[in-house]
Parts: sequence; structure tokens; C-alpha cells
Amino acid sequence: MEEEVAQSLLDAKERAHQGDVELQQLKAELQKAGEDNTRLKASLLQLTQELEELKEIEASLERQEREVDEDTTVTIPSAVYVAQLYHRISKIEWDYESEPGMVKGIHHGPSVAQPIHLDSTQLSKKFISDYLWSLVDTDW
Repeated sequence: MEEEVAQSLLDAKERAHQGDVELQQLKAELQKAGEDNTRLKASLLQLTQELEELKEIEASLERQEREVDEDTTVTIPSAVYVAQLYHRISKIEWDYESEPGMVKGIHHGPSVAQPIHLDSTQLSKKFISDYLWSLVDTDW
């Protein structure tokens, strides 16, 4: 009977020791899980802040796009009108495919079409402007 009690006591001590080891493992896992949880919460907070910043940037870009669309809607018709008006007054058909530095086109004057071929690297802007306006018939 003493042997059984002694064996039972030894078995209880062994189970208690195994329980302590298992408890220490569980505590270590719990601590690691807590650290992972803290790290993930910090990461989530950072990503949430980045998401908010991106949403603000997106909203800002959308506002800017709307403003550009509004400006373009107002500006382009105005620019087209000015270009059409200048074309009607000057009667110059421009050659947009000419070499850089060359001003080319055809002036459709009152009697005959006259080619325009000016080198802007050799002539001043004032001279070119004066020459082109001299082609315009001012007897409206």
C-alpha cells in the first residue's frame, strides 16, 4: 500500500511537472501572440492612416481634374474662337509641318495666293509680326 501511495505521489508530481512545462509553453505562446497582436495592430493603424492619406490625395486630384476640365471647357472654345478669327482676318493657311525655326504658309490675298517662307532664326519676331500683318487687307 505504501508503494502504491508512493507511486501515486510520484505520478502526481510527474503530472504536475508536465503541467508546469505545458503551462510555461502556453505562457510563452501567449506572450508571442500578444506581441504579434501588438505588431499587427500597429501595422493596421499605419495602413489605415496611409489609406486615409491616399483617399485625401484622390479627392484632391479629382477636385483638380474637375477644375482643369472647367478651365479647359472655358479656355479651349475661347482659344478656338481667337484662332478662327485670326485666320479669317489674316487669310493665312499655316504649314504646321515645317521645320523648327521656319514660318511657312500661304496667304490668300485679294488677288493671288502668296507663299510665306520666313526663317525665324535669321529674322526678328517683330519683323515677322510686322510682315505678316502687312499682308492683311485693312480695308474692311
